[in-house]
This record gives sequence, C-alpha cells and structure tokens, in this order.
Amino acid sequence: MVGDHRALNAYTVPDRYPIPRIQETWTQLSKAKDIASMDAFKGFHRNTLMPKAKILLRIITQCVIYEYLRVPFSIKNSPLNHQRMINIIFPTELS
Repeated sequence: MVGDHRALNAYTVPDRYPIPRIQETWTQLSKAKDIASMDAFKGFHRNTLMPKAKILLRIITQCVIYEYLRVPFSIKNSPLNHQRMINIIFPTELS
C-alpha cells in the first residue's frame, strides 16, 4: 500500500538537519585506519511514528482505514530524521 503524501508534505515544516556530502564522506574514509560496512536494510522502516503522525498518514479507502506503523519513504523529512538517528547511534564513529 502506498500513500500520496504530497498535500501533507506541503504543510510540513522543513527540517534543516544536515546530510553529509558524499565527497566529505569519501575524504573521511580515505583517512580511516579501519573500515566497517553496515547494511541499513529497511532503515526508514525501523523508525516508529508518533500517534499523531499515524493519524495524519492514514490511507482511507471505501472499506478500510490503513495506518503506517513505521515511517514511510514519501514523507518530506524522512531522510533527515534517519540521518539524525544514525548520528545519535554512532556519534564517535561518524565524527
């Protein structure tokens, strides 16, 4: 099930959390002594939603009301919130 959240995104206050630039990431990696790889499979879908957000993200059909339990990809600030979560979990590894 996919929702069209363009109308909600139009009213969403943009988050200004910085996402690292790929060139900066490559520069940091080139100086590293050790490198580990992590698969962030279903990264956005690991983040839960607040109760109010679940209501705003509902998909309503003639017969059923669907609610997301996790953050969908179509929300304006999803990438920034995901980056914030990664930075909180791995603060020293990413500095």
